[in-house]
Amino acid sequence: MKQPLGVILAGGQATRMGGGDKGLLELGGQTLLARVIDRLEPQVAAIALNANGDAARFDGYGLTVLADSVTGFAGPLAGVLAGLDWAAEQGADTIVTAAADTPFFPGDLVPRLLLASDGMEHPLALAATPDPERGSNRHPTFGLWPVALRSDLRAALEGGLRKVVLWTDKHGGQEAVFPVVGADPFFNVNTPEDLRQAGAML
Repeated sequence: MKQPLGVILAGGQATRMGGGDKGLLELGGQTLLARVIDRLEPQVAAIALNANGDAARFDGYGLTVLADSVTGFAGPLAGVLAGLDWAAEQGADTIVTAAADTPFFPGDLVPRLLLASDGMEHPLALAATPDPERGSNRHPTFGLWPVALRSDLRAALEGGLRKVVLWTDKHGGQEAVFPVVGADPFFNVNTPEDLRQAGAML
C-alpha cells in the first residue's frame, strides 16, 4: 500500500474556547497546529488542513486548505470526506486524520493504524486507548480512511449521519489501541484550563 496522505482536522467551532481556531493557540512558543504538523509530517506522504472560512489565516503553514463540501456543520466526518476527495485527486488510496488541538499524539500513529487494518478489504481503523469500564475509548478524529469509501461516506452525511463510529462500525472499522503511559497521548485542548494543563505536560 502507498503511504497515506495526512489530513489535519481543524473544522470545529471551538465553542468552549470562545470561538476561533484552537490550532492557532500558542503552547510553549509554538502553535498547537505547528506541533501537530511536526508529529504528522514524518508519518505521511503529504499534509492538507481541513478548515472552513477564510483560508488565508493559515498562509504561514504552506498547507493545502480543504473546506467541508457538506453544508451545515457536519462534524469531523465532513472533514474526513474533504480529505478523501483531495486524496482521490492525488491518486492516493488512504488518508490518516489528526486533530489540530491534540499536540501529543503518538509518533507511531500511522504505522499502528495500518497494522490494525491489515488484511481488510477497505483499510479503516480508529485510534483508541484502554478504558477500564468499556474496554477501549475510541478517538474518532484519529483514523485511517480508505478513498474507496468516499462515495458511501458522502451519501451517509447527506442522509444526516454525524456520529463517526456508526459509520466505521458499519464498514468493519478496526481499533489501534495505544497505551497510556502517564498522560493520555490523545489529550486535546478544549478549554483555557486544558491549555494550561498542556503547558504543564510539556
